[in-house]
Amino acid sequence: MSDAILVLNAGSSSLKFTLFSIHNDAIIIPELRGQIEGIGVAPYFKAKDENGKVVGNEELSNAEHATQTACLSYLGTWLRGQLGDLEVKAVGHRVVHGGTDFSGPVMVSDEVLDKLDLLVPLAPLHQPHNVGAIRAVARALPTMPQVACFDTSFHRSQPQVAQAFALPKSITSRGVRRYGFHGLSYEYIASAMPQYNAEAAAGKVVVCHLGNGSSMCALASGKSVASTMGFTAVDGLPMGTRCGNLDPGVLLYLMDEMNMDARAIENVVYKQSGLLGVSGVSSDMRTLEGSPEPDARLAIDLFIYRIGRELGSLVWALGGLDALVFTAGIGENSQSLRSRVVRDAAWLGVELDDAANEAKGPRISTAGSRVSAWVIPTNEELMIAQHTRRLVGV
Repeated sequence: MSDAILVLNAGSSSLKFTLFSIHNDAIIIPELRGQIEGIGVAPYFKAKDENGKVVGNEELSNAEHATQTACLSYLGTWLRGQLGDLEVKAVGHRVVHGGTDFSGPVMVSDEVLDKLDLLVPLAPLHQPHNVGAIRAVARALPTMPQVACFDTSFHRSQPQVAQAFALPKSITSRGVRRYGFHGLSYEYIASAMPQYNAEAAAGKVVVCHLGNGSSMCALASGKSVASTMGFTAVDGLPMGTRCGNLDPGVLLYLMDEMNMDARAIENVVYKQSGLLGVSGVSSDMRTLEGSPEPDARLAIDLFIYRIGRELGSLVWALGGLDALVFTAGIGENSQSLRSRVVRDAAWLGVELDDAANEAKGPRISTAGSRVSAWVIPTNEELMIAQHTRRLVGV
């Protein structure tokens, strides 16, 4: 038998998983990956093996799989039939919010779960589902070690002023501060960067995590010093359906002039805005890039403009720039977006290599560019597997 680690990422309507095999030579290999989408509406399961071959593709009965717990049970049954000589030794979970208590991954205990429950008001759209998956696994497999890995903990290295809001202490003392998110992605990029350019990795780097959820992070010697997301994952850049940075006065206007309550505002800023809201076409960058609609072009222009504005801010926080990194779905796949961002950033000393950019890099800047630019695929699941292996001792 060979040891394995299961990584779970539980959302409001989806359940993503990756099964990693563990080897004595410190190699962690993804054996299976997939997801259940449309939980509670029209659940659909799909999975592939390490070679990309489809090994699972099934519509699930909504009546039988209407809840996260039911879908986890289905996934557990399916995995048992696929394990072969693999034995799952631990389960690692992506948890969006670690608050101020958790500055790194932790073994799950009753005390940890109680603390995670207290953080639900800070991430009401994500935290309940993350914690719910942990509790469901604990009920089904009470002796299975579980590890919680947080999207916020990587940013705890930021200086106090980078985490503070200019609000009364009576409010900030309740945990209202800038936390930053996508930390597992940034941690992976920081760990992988030395393989691409050790000198840049030890210097000043801005990472652009651009996908349906988007943010940017300033790294100094591999440590987070500033990020675009703040108290919630709706802050900073415009995203697929999230508005990004917004004057708080707009929210007061929505309340006073449009009679919106908290839930209606939540729906607007999380689900109706961003690329979708501006374009009126789609939240998918691929669709927008192929659309002739003027508002689709406006949505792309606004996204790139905001990336440039935030880049200037993060370079200031770093006091300079040695490298610019693109990652996540849009960052890794949109040649056009990378080209525009790098060309707009020429004032920083970065020069685009068009052929390299078309080939997706990994280096997309010219050999003589003072600031280098890179495309580095992120791997949050591997980061979680590595943390889980280390804490459990597999």
